[in-house]
Amino acid sequence: MVTPIDPTSAAFLLAENRRMPMHVAALQLFETPDGAGRDYPRRMFEAMSDVPRVAPLFRKHPRRSLALAGQLAWHYDDDAEFDLGHHVRHAALPRPGRIRELLDLTSRVHGTRLAWDRPLWESYVIEGLRDGRVAMYTKTHHALVDGISAMRLMQSVLTTDPAQRGMPAPWAERPGTSRSRAERSLADVPASALRTALGLSAEAAGMPAALVRTLNKGLRNETSAISLYAPRTMFNQTISGARRFAAQDWPIARLRAVGKSSGTTINDVVLAMCSGAVRRYLIELDALPETTLVAMVPVGLNARDSHLASADGGNAVGSVMCRLGTDLEDAADRLMGIHGSMRDGKQALASMTPAQIVAMSALGQAPAILAPLLRMQGLVRPPYNLIISNVPGPRTTHYWNGAKLVGSYPVSIPINGMALNITCTSYDTQMAFGLTGCRRTVPHLQRLLTHLDDELAALEQATGVS
Repeated sequence: MVTPIDPTSAAFLLAENRRMPMHVAALQLFETPDGAGRDYPRRMFEAMSDVPRVAPLFRKHPRRSLALAGQLAWHYDDDAEFDLGHHVRHAALPRPGRIRELLDLTSRVHGTRLAWDRPLWESYVIEGLRDGRVAMYTKTHHALVDGISAMRLMQSVLTTDPAQRGMPAPWAERPGTSRSRAERSLADVPASALRTALGLSAEAAGMPAALVRTLNKGLRNETSAISLYAPRTMFNQTISGARRFAAQDWPIARLRAVGKSSGTTINDVVLAMCSGAVRRYLIELDALPETTLVAMVPVGLNARDSHLASADGGNAVGSVMCRLGTDLEDAADRLMGIHGSMRDGKQALASMTPAQIVAMSALGQAPAILAPLLRMQGLVRPPYNLIISNVPGPRTTHYWNGAKLVGSYPVSIPINGMALNITCTSYDTQMAFGLTGCRRTVPHLQRLLTHLDDELAALEQATGVS
């Protein structure tokens, strides 16, 4: 079966090169069930590999189609073509089996591209942690899923019941679940979607006005989907294909207390932690610019149109260009500046339809792609300096066949000219930060974890949180 690839997914495929693999990933930590035995990691791997049939999302890969005049299309492997053993792997850490060794392995595997001649995903069951936990690293091409879809997909095979068994692997086809979009016929499309399709002309008619509003805000250095005032920084260079990954989590209660005391949101506090940490890091390296850094903050459109992002995959992402206030010394001033910037950005998006948000966001990100292609990097200002995103996750403890999920850390995508990506995921009572950077361009990446911790303490002190 062959189906066309939507423009957003095609863009992720075409933008990819050896220096810029375009897959997202998650690193999960599980505590083994009581009495599981030393062979539990092997049995977990076998359970992940024992799948009667793989879901369509995990059987498709891109191919040029003669029927579509050479355009990219999804080709679906049948049972004879598909090799699950290539995608599900068993790995072990070298001694002493610290988190350091786990992060080193994650860094190396994350820097390797997914081959187009096979479905675009891999998963590793990893044993050898000296505390007995089992890790699972899963990467999936961004052409298949965005962060929200990936989170929902992983959640779909977890349960809040520690006694429940028989939970499938994330890639297993499950009876009664919704089919992928590629398998839906026109008769399956709900009436609301048809009404949306019939309203495309109205959206197109509103596009010029949305463009004018977005450009006006950009020219006035106000928050919108376009930034015209980001400074040049050490992050805005051509990157290599090697990656370094660092991760840590903090209690959500601490972030919530700062937000409550200051009248801001948890996402504002996350951005303020990142702002202060990056500021400290750049000061250490004598590389802090005089004007504020700008972060591209992805926003999931499913918040406004829930059918756009789901466990079936797909991409539904817009963006806000947030001024981080790295030119300000006081932590509280940075937090309030970020709060105002994000509020303005959300108000700007609220006046647009989802299609207009996607179009304006693509326009804002175009310079990040075009400058390297045209070899103009370093000659023009970057459209933003780094990427910071926050993907909501489960609010309660979850299990997979009795194994308790104790940590879930996002591993994301640095892009050419944007060597640092900070992605956060909430899980249970914790906010997990995953920092992914170019190994050459962002030295001593793990120092940012110390700075994040210091910055949260500074925010607590600045906002009067005891």
